Amino acid sequence: MKTIEQKPKYNLNEEEEKKLIVREYRSLLRLLKDKLKPGDKDLIRRAFEMAAEAHSSMRRKSGEPYILHPIAVAKICVEEIGLGVRSTICALLHDTVEDTDVTLQDIEKEFGSEISRIVDGLTKISNVIDTTTSQQADNFKKILLTLTDDPRVILIKLADRLNNMRTMDSMKREKQLKISSETVYIFAPLAHRMGLYGVKTEFEDLAMKYLEPDIYKDIARRLAESRRERTRYINEFIKPIREKLEKNHFNFEIYGRPKNIHSIWNKMKKKQVSFEEVYDLFAIRIILDSSQEKEKEECWKVYSLITDEYTPSIERLRDWVSNPKANGYEALHTTVMGPRGKWVEVQIRTKRMNEIAEKGLAAHWKYKEGTANENRFDKWFQQIRESLNNEDLDSVNFLQDFKTSFLTEEIYVYTPKSDIKMLPAGSSALDFAFAIHSAIGAKTIGAKVNHKLVPISHKLSSGDQIEIITSNKQNPSEDWLKFVVTAKAKNKVKEALKEEKKKVADEGKYTLQRKLEGLGVTMYQGNIEAIAQFYKLQSNLELFYQIAIKNIDLKELKDFKVFGDRLEAPQPVKITEVKPDIPHTAPAHSPKDAELIIFGESSDKIMYNLANCCKPIPGDDVFGFVTTGKGLTIHRTNCPNAAKLMANYGHRIVKTKWAKNKEISFLTGVRIIGIDDVGMVSKITNLISGELKINIAALTIEATEGVFEGNIKVFVHDKEELDVLVNRLLEVGGIESVERFDTEDLPK
Repeated sequence: MKTIEQKPKYNLNEEEEKKLIVREYRSLLRLLKDKLKPGDKDLIRRAFEMAAEAHSSMRRKSGEPYILHPIAVAKICVEEIGLGVRSTICALLHDTVEDTDVTLQDIEKEFGSEISRIVDGLTKISNVIDTTTSQQADNFKKILLTLTDDPRVILIKLADRLNNMRTMDSMKREKQLKISSETVYIFAPLAHRMGLYGVKTEFEDLAMKYLEPDIYKDIARRLAESRRERTRYINEFIKPIREKLEKNHFNFEIYGRPKNIHSIWNKMKKKQVSFEEVYDLFAIRIILDSSQEKEKEECWKVYSLITDEYTPSIERLRDWVSNPKANGYEALHTTVMGPRGKWVEVQIRTKRMNEIAEKGLAAHWKYKEGTANENRFDKWFQQIRESLNNEDLDSVNFLQDFKTSFLTEEIYVYTPKSDIKMLPAGSSALDFAFAIHSAIGAKTIGAKVNHKLVPISHKLSSGDQIEIITSNKQNPSEDWLKFVVTAKAKNKVKEALKEEKKKVADEGKYTLQRKLEGLGVTMYQGNIEAIAQFYKLQSNLELFYQIAIKNIDLKELKDFKVFGDRLEAPQPVKITEVKPDIPHTAPAHSPKDAELIIFGESSDKIMYNLANCCKPIPGDDVFGFVTTGKGLTIHRTNCPNAAKLMANYGHRIVKTKWAKNKEISFLTGVRIIGIDDVGMVSKITNLISGELKINIAALTIEATEGVFEGNIKVFVHDKEELDVLVNRLLEVGGIESVERFDTEDLPK
């Protein structure tokens, strides 16, 4: 895991700057040393000079010369992603066409059409995903088209985003939040799916550093404090394994590595445990020097030696050697009980597998020939191309569908003939049917999973064997869209529904034709459009359909004016809309009509709502989201919906902070788990109401087999008061954990 440090403030004179630029450029050449062919060094120098000249007057927010950014991006491409000379040239030039006077024609003339095409792709992406606007959802299809055309475009873009994330301390807070949200929402899953695990985990950690700074710093501090103890434990754990591997004449490397901060935090939330209780804070990695023919056999031999020494957790075995992930990842993972009752994850790989795990797609190309998995990425790209053919899908839904179809973990399922199919986690039996063939999917009425009859909505698990049951009488319905997750299934269902809609709409078209003939006008396109606009419908098809199902009876046609063969719609009657006030924030227990939010550096006060999905209170890190019709809604930056809102609607995000006000109480909640004991309820209520003078809105406590769980809703003035409450509750004997409600919809 990379250590993420605060960079010192930039302060160099002109001479020092030149030396720094030359030093970074030479560092890039050293990284490329083994990949350089005759003439390559000259090409790279020309690209560097073109970029340096083009960006000569530009500086980054930190004050650094801009040229340091393209050099840094090129170094990431070579060192961390494993790309070569051509990608290096493209990385050096990636911002020139967008930000300077350099044209694509200049680049093509100097470096040829291949490099020009990649730079063009990077320029198009920059116009879509930009640090100053958030229109990525509107144009995401362009990015994916570029990805399937030449994946190097996306790999260089990932390097560009990684350098931006590493150097974001100088940016304004709202920019940090927006870029971090986009990164965790799209770029981290994309890096994961391209097999770049190191890049993915650093994206997640850097995003967390800005989205949840307090938690990030706390876990980083705890990791630093426990480093010596962990190192001692890892050495103790490794010693007997090392001896066994040496005794069996394996060539290997073995070492421990800490889990990244984001994954530790996820485990703490998911398992509802403290930092100390996260059982696999570190993983042991064993890398074998094996020939490709003996890889599988030797990985399992090592697994056998480890499980002879330590007891494995059966449900934690992951065999990605027999069935590699869709992104090419291969390894054996097992979790074993180490000394002193601690669980430790062990990863077993060969050198080839490790390079693919570290360098992803670039390493996949290197090892492509002769492997059973040589077309995994090609299949993935083909699936993306198929999903892009659905032009009717609106962009935000497309982005969500892309994430669920192509960026999630996959499961492995089997046909009745034992052929393997890979599907996104969460796929239903109907997704499987469409994966077999569109015609089968459309006629599916049920399925047998492991020989047991299930409905088409049944969620599949890895290892399931599925047999699809069809009927020629079956047709897709609107309900199907609720439980299919793959883009292919969704697109095919929507196509079928549209075809069905067209059949129904034909009747409406005939009805309209007769009505127009009665008025003495024809089915002229302009007339149909005028009628559709009058009824506020998006398309002619929708007009015909609404007429057919009798939602529109066309009585208003008598009010249209006829000019020869042309219709003119009547002027709509102006209705004065009375807009309700945007509700202000003062919840219960507010003694006066006070406002709490101020924006920017001004003291302007405005009305707003608090989001029910995360229930922010003063002191929480928050942002404002301009909703349609409801005014401003305040969310916590770690709200479950925050990443999606900021990634898709960045232009509607408003920088927000709390004004100091101790007169208003806010409803929030804490969940308590502890040992059931006589008088526990009395201890809790005396502390909250008696000692801390905090009003309790609701309290429920349930005890089962000696353990109680309590949910308490309280009114607090701010996060500081809530933190005091949490810490005091933890001091009560018998209470094991106290945590704030995260997403529960508390009553107002």
